[in-house]
Amino acid sequence: MQSPLNTEFPNNIALVEAEASFTYAEVEQRTAEFASGLLEQSVDLAEARIAFLVPAGLDYVTVLHGIWRAGGVAIPLNVAATESEWAHCLSSTGVTRVVSIEPYRTQIQPLCDSLSIEVLGVSDYLMGTISALPELTPERKAMIIFTSGTTSKPKGVVTTHGNIAAQITALVDAWEWQATDVIPLFLPLHHVHGIIAVLSCALWAGATVHVMPTLALDELCLQVANDTYSLFMAVPTIYVKLIDHLEAMEASESEAVFEGFANMRLNVSGSAACPVVVFDTWQQLTGQALLERYGMTEIGMALSNPYEGDRRAGYVGQPLPGVDVCLIDEAGNVVQEEGVSGEIRIRGQTVFLEYWDNPEATAKSFVEGWFCTGDIGVLEAGYYRIMGRSSIDIIKSGGYKLSALEIENKLLDHPAIAEVAVLGIEDRTWGEAVAAVVVLKRGGELTLAALKDWCDGKLSAYKIPKKLLLQDSLPRNAMGKVTKPALKTLF
Repeated sequence: MQSPLNTEFPNNIALVEAEASFTYAEVEQRTAEFASGLLEQSVDLAEARIAFLVPAGLDYVTVLHGIWRAGGVAIPLNVAATESEWAHCLSSTGVTRVVSIEPYRTQIQPLCDSLSIEVLGVSDYLMGTISALPELTPERKAMIIFTSGTTSKPKGVVTTHGNIAAQITALVDAWEWQATDVIPLFLPLHHVHGIIAVLSCALWAGATVHVMPTLALDELCLQVANDTYSLFMAVPTIYVKLIDHLEAMEASESEAVFEGFANMRLNVSGSAACPVVVFDTWQQLTGQALLERYGMTEIGMALSNPYEGDRRAGYVGQPLPGVDVCLIDEAGNVVQEEGVSGEIRIRGQTVFLEYWDNPEATAKSFVEGWFCTGDIGVLEAGYYRIMGRSSIDIIKSGGYKLSALEIENKLLDHPAIAEVAVLGIEDRTWGEAVAAVVVLKRGGELTLAALKDWCDGKLSAYKIPKKLLLQDSLPRNAMGKVTKPALKTLF
């Protein structure tokens, strides 16, 4: 199996981080050295789970690939998460070691102390020597990424080395990645969009990645105007922010940025549905027809508009190489004709192995070898279109897939809240904005600003409600479950 880090172009620049740049040979050397440090006196980590809290950059790549090379299972943690969210990831997977750098190391140290988990820095494993590294086979577990589902606790999605290789090669082939490509990376690196679609595809192809721990629009636009990049991948929210940012600039400045985007060979939108108005506006401003695709943590990417050919606004295209797709109607039958909707089910080497330590959830997610995505789609004129979730408890906001139940459970800790229902409301910038419908306790008072202040530090920023509606009661069905569709009409 090919290494995820390209070795055919040792002198190519793999990473650009601020003013520094690193060749593939340098990254390979550092990764092998880090892997050797992880192994210490052992010959194989034997799928030990190692979590890491590291922002985008050389250290991130060193740790991710070093864990893989040493035979461990990598668990990338969200640098913007709260302590309780980190605690769930660490405790549920039996992590015994965390790798981090400052200031994140100081932030996570008390939690790890309470869980008896060792925390070390990247440099602690760089001993200057390289030892023999284990042979890695495709069926070995490689990574656990946490995703929110229909339950309140995020599930750990386990992918193998074979799954990851299949996910990468499907995109490298479909989008014609080249060693000459250059791409910016500002997407979160605890999700497959950033990890697989950008970082891993680039490093597999021998391309160059400009890492940005946080999105800086002015710096990004300057690089675009200088024709630095050949590819650009973002979530719809970022395209909306770019449109607003560029339209507020002087025409003489924005024109160079529009031309820079026009000169790229590909602009991709994913992680949430791209509104047609955003697709059309982007094409008018830059001449680029956004390539929209469909994927999720459990399957990588499954559907994509074509690199060569018609890219249709509002559609996610056709199956990627090596991916089988079918639609299943409510009766459990395969949809045979176009224009009839059904649940999207996926089969192929890209599909994950299991949910960590959750055989019941794993079994429920598969039917006769097909993974049940929970998304409803329809095939129209040869292109798939996503119609929505089969569960209203999943909110897609700014490229994140959020569990409404998880947010509700946290909001119920608020001293003024008696009942709460969280749902996603259509929003131009975020795709869906997190909204909370609240019934207050007797004598309780609450404003949106006060709720946001209370949530700070208790929920990740992207999970904090952006809309608040106070009600005397919540509508419920005969089983006592809140009927959220009725609440959506209130907005």
